[in-house]
Amino acid sequence: MAFTLGNLTIENQIILAPMAGVSNSPFRILTRRYGAGLVFAEMVSDKGLMYANEKTKKLLYMTDIEKPMAQQIFGSDLETMVQAAKYIDENSNCDIIDINMGCPVPKVAIKAQAGASLMKNPDLIYEIVSEIVKTVSKPVTVKIRSGWDHQSINAVEVAERIEKAGASAITVHARTRSQGYSGHADLDVIKAVKQAVNIPVIGNGDVIDGPSAKRMLDYTGCDAVMIGRGALGNPWIFREIDQYLKDGTHLPRPTHQEIKEMMLKHLDSLVELKGEHTAVLEMRSHGPWYLKGIDHASELRKQLSTAKTKEEFKGYVDAFFNAHP
Repeated sequence: MAFTLGNLTIENQIILAPMAGVSNSPFRILTRRYGAGLVFAEMVSDKGLMYANEKTKKLLYMTDIEKPMAQQIFGSDLETMVQAAKYIDENSNCDIIDINMGCPVPKVAIKAQAGASLMKNPDLIYEIVSEIVKTVSKPVTVKIRSGWDHQSINAVEVAERIEKAGASAITVHARTRSQGYSGHADLDVIKAVKQAVNIPVIGNGDVIDGPSAKRMLDYTGCDAVMIGRGALGNPWIFREIDQYLKDGTHLPRPTHQEIKEMMLKHLDSLVELKGEHTAVLEMRSHGPWYLKGIDHASELRKQLSTAKTKEEFKGYVDAFFNAHP
């Protein structure tokens, strides 16, 4: 189950994806506790680090409990990307520096010409990865997409450049930038990348449970799977997939009491890290994710979306789960 990434041994094949506004320290701790072998922090801007933006620097916060952990950066300018990677290498306790070449969001991929936009320029990808690898002491990994659109699926060519540039692993989200998060991930792209390179390949896209994780691992031969949207409001997914991969067992879904306790623990952790106001705002998103599949929860979702204080949030949660134990 374990695999090697650079100088690190990752204890299993299940990895938390870097998700903006989600993969912060409290959530990374939860997912590590429930079985993630490696966690990725949400991406930070190269320019934000270079201009010493306080909000950006705060995103680098991590604890030893989360390790092993990868810190992701995004940008498209060779010089500032190298400087940002050097800053993280020297100022972050992370174990891996990851380069985002897959984000499809317009303000990243179009306005900043970063993220998935880089898939259109394999030469620049090689330059950025090569220079960062030469500059930092930590393993460097890269997250890519299948391509920019269906007419330019070039993940294999890009992966070969990334390996040649000295990266320690590649994550492939098997959708094009034009797909965004719609449609289905194309496992054949991950399989082709795995066959083309000798460094570890992490598959990403549509892994939502044990069977889908096993299907990706078996069909593509990839070294690990990365979980993104399947982990929203569901840190238990890592434990469930780990058990399924070990012996085919389907663990029972968490009870209402477990879900309630997790929501409140998550809230408390965010309050401790970010203060009450920001924590409650973030839990307006996380709270409804935890309620997915729970009957009669529509009213609670509405209430959580308007909560302004920690006590108000807790009151709504307590009242619902007392009525629906």
